Amino acid sequence: KKQKIRIIMATTMQRSTRLGTQHRGVKSSWSCRVARHQRQRLVAANASKVFVVNTPGGGHAVLGFHLAKQLTADGHEVTIMVPGEESSDKMKKEPFSRFDELRDMGVTTVWGSPADCAAAAGSGSYDVVVDNNGKDLDTCQPVIDWAVSQGAKQFLYVSSAGIYQPSVTPPHLEGDAVKESASHVSVENYLKSASVEESIFRPQYITGDANNKDCEEWFFDRIARGRPVPIPGDGMSTTNVAQVEDMAKMMCLSVENEAAFGGLFNCVSDRGVTLNGIVKLCAEAAGVSDVEIINYDPEEVGVEGKKAFPFRYTYHFFSEPRAAITKLGMTYERSLGDALKERWAAYVASGRAEKDMSSKFELDDKIIAAVKETVNA
Repeated sequence: KKQKIRIIMATTMQRSTRLGTQHRGVKSSWSCRVARHQRQRLVAANASKVFVVNTPGGGHAVLGFHLAKQLTADGHEVTIMVPGEESSDKMKKEPFSRFDELRDMGVTTVWGSPADCAAAAGSGSYDVVVDNNGKDLDTCQPVIDWAVSQGAKQFLYVSSAGIYQPSVTPPHLEGDAVKESASHVSVENYLKSASVEESIFRPQYITGDANNKDCEEWFFDRIARGRPVPIPGDGMSTTNVAQVEDMAKMMCLSVENEAAFGGLFNCVSDRGVTLNGIVKLCAEAAGVSDVEIINYDPEEVGVEGKKAFPFRYTYHFFSEPRAAITKLGMTYERSLGDALKERWAAYVASGRAEKDMSSKFELDDKIIAAVKETVNA
């Protein structure tokens, strides 16, 4: 009997010698420092005042945090505004709980409403305004209009690669067809007609320090407990998981850069990764030599794929940062595998690996039971 559901035992690949790994890490670290010093020299002569509207929740919040850090390190004067109240419970979570790090660098942190940025911004004007918050025109238009009225030269908007239509010729490139009904598209279109130089960034999945939305944690939760990792489909669908430091770097490269004016940039990693591949990289980061991956058909096991798995899996959903590489000179220094080792260390340090999460695996258990029943039939 042909099995529609397969159980795959995936064995992670061994890395090269520790000495070689350490050497590559030192070289990469040195390259990053040299590149940053070069950028700092270029920026110092023409530092900008930058106003960042940062989302109060979700995966994009960490991007604004790192963007403010990198802009300040490059010599820009940065104010970051978070919608809502500073006393909100949301502010007890990362990255907001670490805003002292920004203030220690000289970043001004304020709270307010995107509908009235002027009230939070105070006197003076800003050269560059960044919207890392709004997903629709009702939220973004007041920010754009304010930026124009106070004389901003450039407006950076964090949109979403999720607006691309599924393609039979992946990866998604800047200029590919989008879903016109998507709310981000209306913002992009309005911005293109506004009297300010726009630079639009479309991210996908994000990993990195101070993230408050699960990404790799979903995989770590299962690997840390020796559980099988259920992946819908055959696991070969390709996606893109970007390091937040790289994303912030890309946006920094665009600030008051004429090559970025009117530009559209996929704010993503330079390499795609399969869904089964993410499991293997996470297991390697955790020091697990083998991990059980269960590929399954959601309909056949009777679960809703979107509830059982956090990534899109029905098609190849990954973008390529071609425009940033060619127009901005974007480069990448660290692999996703190396980044995940750092994230695993943070995961363990947080104590999450020791928590009782049995209730979180109810859908997993249903999937695993259904798979075993089919295999044994």
